[in-house]
Parts: sequence; structure tokens; C-alpha cells
Amino acid sequence: MSAAFIYVTASDQEEAFHIGQVLVEERLVACVNIFGATTAMYWWEGKVETSPEVALVLKTRAELVDAVTEKINIIHSYDCPCIVALPITGGDVKFLNWLKTETGYAKRI
Repeated sequence: MSAAFIYVTASDQEEAFHIGQVLVEERLVACVNIFGATTAMYWWEGKVETSPEVALVLKTRAELVDAVTEKINIIHSYDCPCIVALPITGGDVKFLNWLKTETGYAKRI
């Protein structure tokens, strides 16, 4: 089994919690970490913007990355949300087995 971290940003804690809850309940991810407020600085529509955001790190099977991305795009408030997947190349076998088990019941969109 290949596993992945997915990094996502959200507009605030409420949206981050909603995204995390939907993904965990649908077993598309095994776990979500929601980090506190941060400031994003980025180009948008030809100018530099800054805004408060909340970051999430999701843990899932690599084969579910596309389904997770699709679900986030459906429920996210942003037109172009940050959704970036990174491979997990190692780690504790017990944790990785747990991740596989908990996402093994994933509902399809």
C-alpha cells in the first residue's frame, strides 16, 4: 500500500473542521490534523494578497488522493483551493496499517 499526506488550506477553523469531518466520516482519509491560524501571502488576479488561513494535513492511501481532491473541490469555499499530495515513503508499520484499515471502507463520490 502506498500512502500520502495531503496539505490543504481553508479560510478558517470552521471550514477546516467541516472539510476534515466530511473526509473522515466518508473514510477518504484516516486522520486530519488542523493547525491554528496562519497568514497566507499569494498572487491572485494580478496582485499580491494576504489573508488568514488554517492548514490541514490529511493522511490517506495514495489511491484515494484523486477522490479526496474531488470531494474537497466540491465542499471548499475557494475557487482554487490549495490541495497538494506528498508521498509517504516510510514510517511506523502499525500506523500505516491503521491508515490502510480506516480508509479501506471509503465511500465513493
